[in-house]
Amino acid sequence: MPPLINFSPALSELNHRHVASSASTNSELIAALQDGTLDAATVHVLTAETQSAGRGQHGRSWQSPRGNVYLSLYHPVHMPISGLLSLIIGFELAKMPVIQALNEQLQAQGLTPIGVKWANDLGFYPSQDVKRALLDSGEAHQQTLPFQKLAGILIEPVTKSGKLVGVVLGIGLNVKAAPTLTAQTSEGMSYQAISLQDIYAVLQPATQATRLPDLQTLYQQMSKALMAAMTRFEHLTIEKPTGHTYYLDGFLQQFAAMDALAGLRLRVTQDYNNEKKVMTGVACGVDTHGCLQLQQDNGKISTLFTGRIDVIY
Repeated sequence: MPPLINFSPALSELNHRHVASSASTNSELIAALQDGTLDAATVHVLTAETQSAGRGQHGRSWQSPRGNVYLSLYHPVHMPISGLLSLIIGFELAKMPVIQALNEQLQAQGLTPIGVKWANDLGFYPSQDVKRALLDSGEAHQQTLPFQKLAGILIEPVTKSGKLVGVVLGIGLNVKAAPTLTAQTSEGMSYQAISLQDIYAVLQPATQATRLPDLQTLYQQMSKALMAAMTRFEHLTIEKPTGHTYYLDGFLQQFAAMDALAGLRLRVTQDYNNEKKVMTGVACGVDTHGCLQLQQDNGKISTLFTGRIDVIY
């Protein structure tokens, strides 16, 4: 493998390696761990300027133009991975200085802040003004509101000899380039890509004096966020057998303030034995396992482990 490129002391401590191009930073990191090229007992970070075969959730593709962040961090683990982990990662990413600064300005202008969309995305849904504009433009026939996707999270376990040794946390963050998605490239999902640069442009002139962080700075912020996420997840895991819920209650309360789906009306589509089941209702947070809670039109609360989420209006 090429030699390490040390961008900063913080990243060098995480065994950071940067490449011009990777098929998939997650796949490359997993392969190096499984064949013994990298030590599975230590943390590793791999970043790439572009990916030729980037991957998203459920085998979907991830378009990877230059100018964005493609980062995978490996962390050894000794406990089962639960659905809470992706939410914790999203939560910690939303606390990055670059996101916090943008959210302060978005909220100051009465715009929707960047939040965490269950279960693996960072971004926001358009404001009420945009909803009205869609209705006025005649685009309401679909009656779905497209999610403005800023970043995606892909979590993959790493096993050796059939034993779980760690987890790879893959993050794709649109910084300067937001792929223009077509019906084909969105792969059935009701979202459009947005970049940090797009958001800065919307906030002009408020951000004229604010520079878009360079990729090195973003690598540092994201790696720090991912390490914080793993520490928080470990705390929850250690706490669980004790019967106490101090850390869990604290996280769920904090997550609620960043929940991009909270209070929105949803249509959830799930596949059962090749048959589609559709439910509608209002999102009402997540449970202690990281599952989405949906209050259906009949008042019943459903717990969702998976499913396609569309916001309807």
